[in-house]
Amino acid sequence: MGWLTERALVGVAATLVVLGLFVYLCRPRKSGSVHEAVLDTVRRLSQAAPELRNGLTEQAADQATANLLAMLKCVAVGISDGDGRLLSWDGAANEHYVDLVDKIDESIRLGHRAHLQHENLQCRRRGSCPMRQAVIVPLITDGQVEGALIVVGGVDSKRLLPAADEVARFLCIQLELAKLDESKQALAQAETRALRAQISPHFIYNTLNTISSLIRTDPEQSRELLQDFAAFTRYSFRSSGLFATLADELSNIDRYLTIECARYGERLSVRLRIAPEVQSVVVPFLVLQPLVENAVRHGIAKKPGGGTVSVFAHDNGNEALITVEDDGVGMDADRLFEDLRDAHKTGSHVGVGNINHRMRQVFGDDYALMVETAPGAGMKITLRVPKFFPGVRPDLPDFSVDPDDDGA
Repeated sequence: MGWLTERALVGVAATLVVLGLFVYLCRPRKSGSVHEAVLDTVRRLSQAAPELRNGLTEQAADQATANLLAMLKCVAVGISDGDGRLLSWDGAANEHYVDLVDKIDESIRLGHRAHLQHENLQCRRRGSCPMRQAVIVPLITDGQVEGALIVVGGVDSKRLLPAADEVARFLCIQLELAKLDESKQALAQAETRALRAQISPHFIYNTLNTISSLIRTDPEQSRELLQDFAAFTRYSFRSSGLFATLADELSNIDRYLTIECARYGERLSVRLRIAPEVQSVVVPFLVLQPLVENAVRHGIAKKPGGGTVSVFAHDNGNEALITVEDDGVGMDADRLFEDLRDAHKTGSHVGVGNINHRMRQVFGDDYALMVETAPGAGMKITLRVPKFFPGVRPDLPDFSVDPDDDGA
């Protein structure tokens, strides 16, 4: 199942939870009051959710309990972690928390809801105590108990149990989204490492060989190429970052092509035409370099007499339109699509297949690569990149060495 599809299903579940909470929380009332109750429920849930997207932390629990207390209009709301340790408590009846500890542990251990009546507790304020009952619901995602929701009610109402269940479902959905985001980020980092590994060892060897041959004949050019090569590798192997600005990606492409032009000489020509208004557009990190390298290695290098690689980027309304084109040998389109489909098996065009997958993963299937090619007709790859997209923003570059990254 694709990331967007999976997230969409989780989003539908969240919507159903909101509707369920509305049913349980809204008693018969005038239409204006009902409308206000709906808005309040949605507002409180939206305010309770953001921090939970980073996992079940004390900060997330504090944000959630404050909003859930106001929404449920109960005595108190608490959230514990998977070990039963209290992360947050908002409201009254604090003295009864000690009476709930065993029930919280039981709920987490068995994965079942627990219910406790005040009349069964030892209480010195029997008549004036605000607590009448408490419900503990385990927070379960992927079969694992992540924590527990504690709702303390001030009236003996049948609404408290189903309302607590629905709130717990909502919290579980947010925690599930947090796990999806974490898994997605881990996968994206793994794919970035795979792209780094695709930077051809032959390119590195040939670059050093070219620089070496120029040391005696043109020491100034060899020095400049060495600086370009150092900047290229420093950028490509930076230890963090899933996104970059188009300007940064294009600067790295310019370094790469400068090095390749020194190697191929007159056999390689380059055209770059970039509209200033799209340079701040955010793209997946290393989204262009594999496409340009593919054009040089598989398009121009195999063509007698060489050819031209063109990189264009221009404004297209709400999108930036980026093309990487070569007039090299080209290939059969059907074969290319088969290679892209089976890239993980055959090793053919892995870089292009990786870019196609990442574009679809980040922006959706509508943003897959558009490829035009035919034998002897070169190849043209087009990327459409939205100028603004939720959750996509440039990372601050970190060029330090990642001790856990072996480059593979």
